[in-house]
Amino acid sequence: MSVKSDIELRVTTPQNGETTVHTIRTVGGSNNDDEQLQRLGKRPLLNRGFGFMSILGFSCSALLSWEGILVTSISGLLNGGPAGVIWGFLINWAGTISVYTTLGEMASMAPTAGGQYHWVAMMAPASCSTFLAYMTAWMTTLAWQALAVSVGYIIATMLQGIIVLTNPTYVPENWHTVLIIWLATLFAVMINTTSSRVIAKFEGGILILHLAGFFGVLIPMVYFAPHNDPKEVFTTFLNTGGWSTDGLSFWVGFPAIAGSLLGADCAVHMSEEIQSAAVVVPRALLFTILINGSLAFAMAVALMFCLSDLDGALEAASTMFYPFLQIFYTSVGSVTGACIMACVVFVMAVASSVGVYASASRMLWSFSRDRGLPFDRYLVKLTRSALPVNAILTTLAITVLLSLIVLGSAIALNALLSLAIAALFSSYLLVCGLLLWRRTTGAFHPHTTIPEVLASGNLIWGPWKLPEPLGVFNNIVACLYCILLLFWSFWPQTTPTTLETFNWSILVWGAVVVFSIVWYIVRAKHYFKGPIKEV
Repeated sequence: MSVKSDIELRVTTPQNGETTVHTIRTVGGSNNDDEQLQRLGKRPLLNRGFGFMSILGFSCSALLSWEGILVTSISGLLNGGPAGVIWGFLINWAGTISVYTTLGEMASMAPTAGGQYHWVAMMAPASCSTFLAYMTAWMTTLAWQALAVSVGYIIATMLQGIIVLTNPTYVPENWHTVLIIWLATLFAVMINTTSSRVIAKFEGGILILHLAGFFGVLIPMVYFAPHNDPKEVFTTFLNTGGWSTDGLSFWVGFPAIAGSLLGADCAVHMSEEIQSAAVVVPRALLFTILINGSLAFAMAVALMFCLSDLDGALEAASTMFYPFLQIFYTSVGSVTGACIMACVVFVMAVASSVGVYASASRMLWSFSRDRGLPFDRYLVKLTRSALPVNAILTTLAITVLLSLIVLGSAIALNALLSLAIAALFSSYLLVCGLLLWRRTTGAFHPHTTIPEVLASGNLIWGPWKLPEPLGVFNNIVACLYCILLLFWSFWPQTTPTTLETFNWSILVWGAVVVFSIVWYIVRAKHYFKGPIKEV
């Protein structure tokens, strides 16, 4: 049953004891949704404007799978070749399904915007739950901020590549890239500052475009392009990175392909704006990865069959940023046709920025609600329409500042962007590991509709979970896949390694971990006590 209600958010300042009351009107939720959120100790402050189809469109556009494989396939081609792209994608797809199924079980139990760090606080031992929750929150928050920058960078360089395709005399400048990033960011912020219902309708339309665009790109490419022999596609491995064996080269290129499947958990961070979240969120996660994975696999196979000039495609990466632009041109034999196909991908990339910014800002807002960030009293404020505009504008400011790195070194920006994979899968690994420990020690109770407070020591399954022993098996697979991806994500693409080819992601990831630990010891442990019980 839909409800409209006024919620009072009372914030007490520790120094002077003054209490500030903010009245927020929330609409579109349900009694069950609000009750479940209150069981988690949180007030229902955000409008629930998303249903299943709208959040499916939201997560599908943010994931950007078939479009993403066009972008990420370059690393797989250099280390792995056509066969490496195909088989590497299948392994990543299977592993990602396992991970998101596990996250779906947690989202059904505790559908909150905090996602991973809230689950860690519930499942970790009491002696270290606050510390682990803090580390997980920092990792997840920074990962989504890095994803916001990365989407803007992809949009900017893709547009510049399309311009080069139409006008080979154009020379992309770094300051051009920065300005385009800012324009793309402003578009995403403009949509995000409307209302959750507007975003939901926008994402529903994008889902249709996402599916229609797939066939609009795939059909002309497959129809007009000469096709490679199946044996070349499925058995040809390349080792252009100088590694000792083809097998080692394959695993070095393996993590980059996972980038096309990154971001489906954005639905988790929108949980407090979704109707029937305990059931809809896990279903949206699973349907997103199944639909997008199928489209991405079909596009990867088609791309490898139509890759008639491998050397030319790889050389195009230095002039047009992305080899798929050259593949489009050689496939249809027309600059105009190739540009139309590329513009479909470009439009979808712009649309994906809306979902990424929404998730990044909600994660920032949720962490601030639990007083884990500086200026939390500013970041946690909502408008009368229950939108975290301050968190959205802060995400905008972070993107604008980080994009200036392009003026100095694109390599440094790539190192920052690579933080997203390592940080997200670090949080996934911790959540999956704790869930495996808790479920194998009998800590979970069967699902019940009786209102009970969910906390450490009182873990209750949600309405959506895998039956045993399938749940334990899937949980183990998810942990193993996270470890595998984390290990190979820190390897450089070539050997011997120079400063230009070194994979700086391990340095960035390590610096974030060390900073978080030091800051927690020095300051955060005095004010961050894990997810705050508001009710």
